[in-house]
Amino acid sequence: MPQILRDPSFDSTLDLLREGYPFLYSRSQRFNSDIFQIWLMGMKAICLHGAEAAELFYDPKKFIRTGAIPRRVQTTLMGLHAIQTRDNEEHRCRKEMFMSLMTPGSRHRLMTLLAEQWEAYSHKWEHQDRVVLFKEAQEIICRAACAWANVPLQEEEVSLRAQQFGKMIDGFGGVGLRHGRSKLARINNERWMRGIIRDIRSGKLPVQEGTAAHTVAWHREPDGELFDVQMAAIELINAIRPIVAIARYITFAALALHEFPPYRQQLRNPHEDYAELFVQEVRRYFPFTPFVGAIVRENFTWHGFAFPKGTMVLLDVYGTDRDERQWEDPEVFWPERFRHWKENPYNFIPQGGGGYLTGHRCAGEWITIEAMKQAVGFLNDSITYDVPPQDLNYDLARMPTQPRSGFIITNVRRTGKAAPVAGLPSATTAAAGGCPFHHG
Repeated sequence: MPQILRDPSFDSTLDLLREGYPFLYSRSQRFNSDIFQIWLMGMKAICLHGAEAAELFYDPKKFIRTGAIPRRVQTTLMGLHAIQTRDNEEHRCRKEMFMSLMTPGSRHRLMTLLAEQWEAYSHKWEHQDRVVLFKEAQEIICRAACAWANVPLQEEEVSLRAQQFGKMIDGFGGVGLRHGRSKLARINNERWMRGIIRDIRSGKLPVQEGTAAHTVAWHREPDGELFDVQMAAIELINAIRPIVAIARYITFAALALHEFPPYRQQLRNPHEDYAELFVQEVRRYFPFTPFVGAIVRENFTWHGFAFPKGTMVLLDVYGTDRDERQWEDPEVFWPERFRHWKENPYNFIPQGGGGYLTGHRCAGEWITIEAMKQAVGFLNDSITYDVPPQDLNYDLARMPTQPRSGFIITNVRRTGKAAPVAGLPSATTAAAGGCPFHHG
């Protein structure tokens, strides 16, 4: 039986913190292998890279998620014992709950709410000296996502709640003060959501059936019991927080429009949905998820390599989306590559791989794509603006990352063209991931 290559470092935790996103990718290249072993936080971990490895990783018969996500990530990004940490029937039941929110009508409603907010904020921006797009996009999306979920949001608390969602996202890879701020934001956000859940269940807050607030508040686990108030609060946050996270992708899309201006004209081509190609390339090219983890369910072998039960396994998401075997010139921003993409749920995994219904692929991936397409259309056609000198670099050692300046724009002027609204999933993503609502 062949031995898995081992990184010679005694423990790679500090190397991970120093290197960030390229950590696993660089070692895969150094070892010229899709599988290698490291020690991380005193624990042995098998690391995987590439589409074939991703297909293995997303096999629920081989891996579980319980115990794979560090508590420091649960107490910031996703909440303790949330869907991302569940397996088997419990995961299936919760995934069905989230998937029930992804109907075409529900997604179209969210896109309509987002379009209204982009329009409202563009009026405000015309009277501002400077606009930090990342911050404003978080507020726009927070407003729309809460309205979509049927979670009441008072005008005076918009900025606070948007910042709380943003800090939860920003702190998952942080240490020290950044981690502390993220943890505090989650504590305060969960307190707010517990109040929402109690008000819904008591009848004090009427909410529309089929919305996230109603669905989560009245969801029953496989044992027939309602979520306790705390778990309902966590999962309602998990219906909203990932939508707010799209602000990072939108900021990177704005950076791409700025750094690759010839694509602006191609995006205006009425005979092709070039926005689809463009946002997919933004999702591939710019860093979002560095890696994901799982635990070996039972002993097995893969290509002769032993995977002992209970072993931690990490999948290189950042590097798989840059694999030269799948992507020609992966370090080049080239949206046209998606014209010829061989739809595959394992070679393009910015929000997870495999299927939506039974696996751990993000249920809101279609929302991400449509919200990005809408934002790109808005930035390209609904407003004009200047991009003043600023620090647009992003640090790959920081997880998650974004342009340091937040992407500042000035001299904003509306063109009179409204932000586009789309209600159907993207054809390529639907085909690749098995979208149950796509009928194209």
